[in-house]
Amino acid sequence: MSGGDESAWPVSATVVRAIGFLVFWLMLAGVNPADLPAAALAVAAATWTSLHLLPPGTWRLSPVGLARLVLRFPLQSVVAGVDVARRALDPRLPLRPGFVACPARLPPGTARDAFCTLTSLLPGTLPAGTGQDGTLLIHCLDVGLPVAAQLAREEALFADALCGGVLEERGGDG
Repeated sequence: MSGGDESAWPVSATVVRAIGFLVFWLMLAGVNPADLPAAALAVAAATWTSLHLLPPGTWRLSPVGLARLVLRFPLQSVVAGVDVARRALDPRLPLRPGFVACPARLPPGTARDAFCTLTSLLPGTLPAGTGQDGTLLIHCLDVGLPVAAQLAREEALFADALCGGVLEERGGDG
């Protein structure tokens, strides 16, 4: 498993994640002393799983970048959802479904996978794999729309928020 050596996990990362999961538990279940054994078990399991799936040090969180991403996402989701609904219900609007190759600047791995997951939540776009040249293959409802440009902006916001802005240079147009 790629979770790394458990003895190398920083205590601070473990404690921060455990506190976060405990707060989440308390928000969902409330404070009840009778639930303490179940809460402790759930927090321990969630923390252990989290550390294995996303080892400490993988992300460099930017609070300002994260705020931009979090504030932009609902707006983008609503705009895309309205566009999808209009295209589905109005026969005069074009529906030209297909695949668009979008150059990926996030390095392969957890960050790119997380970005693809976020992208899949936007109506009208669905990451469908990676091309042989490393581009992301995105299924969209209208191949005539500037899907690649929009996803490049989203990728830059994502990288700024969660990866310290680190993106690979593109060959040719970087």
